Amino acid sequence: MGFFQDAFIYLLAAVIAVTVSHRLGLGSVLGYLFAGIAIGPVLGIVAGAETETVKHFAEFGVVIMLFLIGLELEPQMIWRMRWQLLGLGGLQVLLTTTALTAAAMAAGFVWQTALVIGMTLALSSTAIVLQTLNEKGWMRSRGGQSSFSVLLFQDIAVIPMLALLPLLAVGDPVALVPANAADPAAHGSLIDGYPGWFQTLVIVATIAFIILTGRFLVRPAFRLIAAAQMRELFTAAALLIVVATSLLMDLVGVSAALGAFLAGVVLSTSEYRHAIESDIEPFKGLLLGLFFISVGAGIDFGLLFSEFFLIIGIALGIILVKALVLLALAGIFRLPWQDTWMFGLGLAQAGEFAFVLFGFAGSSGALAGSLVEILILSVAVTMLLTPLMFILFERYVLPRTVSSVSREADEIPEPGTIVIAGVGRVGQIIARLLMAEGYKIVVLDHDPNLVERMRQTGVHSYYGDATRPDLLEAAGLAEAEVLVAALDDQDQQTALVRHVSEHFPKCRIVARAFDRHHLYELENAGAHVIEREVFEGALALGRHTLKELGLHPFRAEQKVRAFRRHDMQTVDILREHWAAGMGKKYITAVRTRLDELMQVMRSDRLAGKNLPDREWTPPRGEDAER
Repeated sequence: MGFFQDAFIYLLAAVIAVTVSHRLGLGSVLGYLFAGIAIGPVLGIVAGAETETVKHFAEFGVVIMLFLIGLELEPQMIWRMRWQLLGLGGLQVLLTTTALTAAAMAAGFVWQTALVIGMTLALSSTAIVLQTLNEKGWMRSRGGQSSFSVLLFQDIAVIPMLALLPLLAVGDPVALVPANAADPAAHGSLIDGYPGWFQTLVIVATIAFIILTGRFLVRPAFRLIAAAQMRELFTAAALLIVVATSLLMDLVGVSAALGAFLAGVVLSTSEYRHAIESDIEPFKGLLLGLFFISVGAGIDFGLLFSEFFLIIGIALGIILVKALVLLALAGIFRLPWQDTWMFGLGLAQAGEFAFVLFGFAGSSGALAGSLVEILILSVAVTMLLTPLMFILFERYVLPRTVSSVSREADEIPEPGTIVIAGVGRVGQIIARLLMAEGYKIVVLDHDPNLVERMRQTGVHSYYGDATRPDLLEAAGLAEAEVLVAALDDQDQQTALVRHVSEHFPKCRIVARAFDRHHLYELENAGAHVIEREVFEGALALGRHTLKELGLHPFRAEQKVRAFRRHDMQTVDILREHWAAGMGKKYITAVRTRLDELMQVMRSDRLAGKNLPDREWTPPRGEDAER
C-alpha cells in the first residue's frame, strides 16, 4: 500500500496546487513547488524516508525536457547561436563565478572553498526557466533565446566543474547524500582513474557514436517501427532513445541531461520529429512536475527557521549578484529593454545542478557538511522565488517596457514556409487557421504588446518592421511559399507587396486591401490574390439585417449573392477608369454602376416573386435562444 498511498498524495497535491496556482495567475511551476512544500512533512521527505525512487523519476523529467528542446533545434540553428552560446554563456559563467567567489572570500572562506561556491552558484535552473519561458510563450524572443544559450552553456560547464571539485578539497570527505542529487556524474564513471587525455578521447568518441547512430541507425529503425502502425511501440522506441543516450553519457561521466539534448539535436532533422515530440511531451510534463514537487518537499523547515536570516540573506545575495551580472551582459549584448529584464530576473536563481555539485563537493572534502546543508537550502529558496520574479516581470515590468521603449527587431532563429506580415484583426485569424493546419509560419509585427500576446498563445511572432528587407530575408521569404500581407498601414502594405514581388518572384502574395482603390494599387504592386478586408463581413451583416427585417433567409442569401456578383463585375469595369485618374469619367462610371445595381436587385426581386419574401418572421425571445 505504501507506493499507491504515496502516489495518491503526490498526484492529489499536484492537481489541487497547480489548479489553484493557475487560477491565481501564478503559473504551474509555483503550484508544483507549493505542492511539494505541503506534502514534504507528510511523506517524511526531509528525513529522507522514501525519496530516492521519486527523485530518479523527477530527474528523468529534466532529461526528457532537454531531449525535446534538442528536437526543436536543428544543427544550423545551433551554429547561428554560436556567438551567444560561447560569448554570452561563457561570460555569464566566468563573471558570475568571479563575483560570487570574491563575495565568499570576503565572508572569510579560503579561495578553494570560495571557488567551489562561486562556480556552483553561477549555474541557473534549466528546468524552471525553460518551463516558464515555454509556458508564457517567451522562448522565441531575444530574451528567451539568450536565456537558452546561457543555460545550455551552463549544462556543458558542469562537466569540467565536476572534474575540478576533487582538486579543490581542503578537508576530509563527509558522508552526505544531497537533496535531489540525481546526476550520475556525481558517483563516478567507467573512465575514472584514466589519464585526462584518454577520458577526453572517450567522451569525444561517445558523442561521435551518438551522432552517427542517430543518423544511420535510428532513423531506419523508426521507419520500420512506424510501418508497424503501433503507437505504443513508437512511444517506447522514443523513450528508449532518451534512456539509452542518457545511460551512455552517464557511463563516460557526462551529464545525462546533456546526452539527451544531443540525441534530440541529432533527431531534429528527422521526418519523425513531430511524432516523437507529441508522444513524449506528456511524460515530460508529469515528470517535470515531480521534479518541482521534490524541490519543494526537500526544504528543511527546521534548518530554515533555525538559520532563517542567514539562509534568506544568502539566497537574496545570490539573486542580487547574478541579476546585476546578467543585466550588465544584456546591456553589452544590446538586448532590448524588456528582454534585458526577462534575462536578468529569469536566470538570477541557482539551479538544480547545485544539488549535485554541492553534494559531490561535500563527499570529496571540498566543502564542510554543515555548510553544504545551508547552501543547498539557500539554492532551494532561490528556486522557490524564481516564479515570483517572473510574475513581477510579467505584471509590472513588461507592460511598461513594451509600451514605452523603442526596441530593436527580434532575431528570427528559424524561417517559415509562410510569412504573415501584420498580426492585427486580419492576421490573427489567418495565423490561427494556418497553425491549426500544421503549417510552419513566421509572424512579423511592429506592435510589441501584440507580439508578446501572440507569443503567449503559441504563435511564433517577432517584433520588427515587416517592410525591412533584412527582416524579410531572416523570416525566410527566399524559400517561403506564401506571404500574407496584412499590415494596418495602407502605404506600407503596398510598399511591402511591391518589394516582395520584385525581389522574391517565386513567393505567392496574398494581400488584404482596405477598399476598392487599394485593391487596384496592390494589383499593380504585384499581389497574386487580394481580398477587401471588410467586404465579406459587411455582406454577412447585410444578410442578417435583411433577415431581421423579415426577409426569408433564402431570399436574403439570394440578394447578397446578386450584390456580390455585381460588385465583382464593378471592380473589373472600374479598373480602367481608375487607371486613367479619378476624374469625371470615373465618377460617372460609379454612378452608372450604382443605377445598374438598383435594377439588378429589383429584377432579382421580381424573378423570385413566387418565393417567400416577408411571410417569414424571425424568432424572438425564448424561441431565438433555442
